[in-house]
Amino acid sequence: QVQLVESGGGLVQAGGSLRLSCAASGRTFSSYTMGWFRQASGKEREFVAGTSWSDGRTYYADSVKGRFTLSRDNAKNTVYLQMNSLKPEDTAVYYCTADHSTVVLTTPREYDYWGQGTQVTVSS
Repeated sequence: QVQLVESGGGLVQAGGSLRLSCAASGRTFSSYTMGWFRQASGKEREFVAGTSWSDGRTYYADSVKGRFTLSRDNAKNTVYLQMNSLKPEDTAVYYCTADHSTVVLTTPREYDYWGQGTQVTVSS
């Protein structure tokens, strides 16, 4: 079992940057596929980015590709989401998630563990 705690959200102007962090408990962090999802007000939770523990590949939603970068530091049990060139439509609560799957999953119901979420607000 793993517990996830996100941090780093906040208010930023369009074009700015934020880095989200997700700290995980447990001693088997390196064997979890990690992901980031977001949920805007009134909308469904959507996949943002994910990285597989099995092959190290990272995948991004088309809407963030080229602007967001996911990275992980297994020594620190932490995964990061660097967000650049932020747009107002990136405004959402961002959630960190984990699963033992060997592949990156893109639907929320397939993930076993979730953080509490961190709010990101991008003003125009």
